[in-house]
Amino acid sequence: MPRPLPLPFPDETEAPLVTELRFPTSGVTVRGVFELNEFATLTPENLDFLRLYIRVRGNLKEVERVLGVSYPTVRARFDTLLRAIGYEPEPADPQAEVLASLERGEITPDEAARKLRR
Repeated sequence: MPRPLPLPFPDETEAPLVTELRFPTSGVTVRGVFELNEFATLTPENLDFLRLYIRVRGNLKEVERVLGVSYPTVRARFDTLLRAIGYEPEPADPQAEVLASLERGEITPDEAARKLRR
């Protein structure tokens, strides 16, 4: 029975190389040196987050609801995922954060207006 890749591997900082591919149906084995793509080397936590993100069609508010965590926590996990696949996350838009807090009922409309004026 196939098992998941043992990644991350202790004390290794470089991505692993694959040296053999086996196709069970045809019985063909290909040997060589092949690089894994950035998704193949994700940690189980990042891979689970990515699967959820895809399942909810990229809606971070829905990820927040499904996981039962705050929007900043979801955003931090998304940023961690982006870094893991080689992208630097864009800085958060402060106005969007204020509006998201207002929408979630964490601040009043008056507080939101004050923060947006700054």
